[in-house]
Amino acid sequence: WCLCDIFQAIIHPDTNETIFMPFRMSGYIPFGTPIVVGLLLPNQTLASTVFWQWLNQSHNACVNYANRNASKPSPTSKFIQGYLGAVISAVSIAVGLNVLIQRANKFSPATRLLIQRFVPFPAVASANICNVVLMRHTELEEGIDVLDSNGNVVGSSRVAAKHALLETALTRVVLPMPILVLPPIIMSVLEKTSLLRARPRLLLPVQSLVCLAAFGLALPLAISLFPQMSEV
Repeated sequence: WCLCDIFQAIIHPDTNETIFMPFRMSGYIPFGTPIVVGLLLPNQTLASTVFWQWLNQSHNACVNYANRNASKPSPTSKFIQGYLGAVISAVSIAVGLNVLIQRANKFSPATRLLIQRFVPFPAVASANICNVVLMRHTELEEGIDVLDSNGNVVGSSRVAAKHALLETALTRVVLPMPILVLPPIIMSVLEKTSLLRARPRLLLPVQSLVCLAAFGLALPLAISLFPQMSEV
């Protein structure tokens, strides 16, 4: 039973090829947490905002491709199209929201800093949807393989492809929600404690631990939203 679970976590179900460790779902937390910490760093410059959004979407694109539905071949151009669309949308939304917040004179500096911490979530969520839709758009046109109760391929279905794509997109929206929303709230409280005020060097390690805990909570919740094999 344990060996079967390990096999399923490492081997792609359609291609039977080994998935590169950083792009496995089991590797999402250890390799994704440093990126999340970078996304949530306070007082980011334009360059750092662009860098962390680019790095995050690069990682997401590789994870999406490595865990794609490979029952139908998809051209490399679709992967590139999805990657570029995700990066452009994430960077545009993040930079645009930061500029709007900076120009909002009604906010105090403390309020502006707090709001800026929540900017990564809408940028990442919208980019994740763009990434999935653009990268797997071919499935909507050609359909994906559907199986009978015995696991035999009985044909292709565009309805099943639409169903799968919708569930994947919803998962990609739910996944970053706790990861990018909970840490800013928790850190805004912890930063007011006497311990972190007296020891500002602990801010980054504490934030990293908070992000790691949020990631560990969010990933199994997001993956368990929908079954791996669905009935249509």
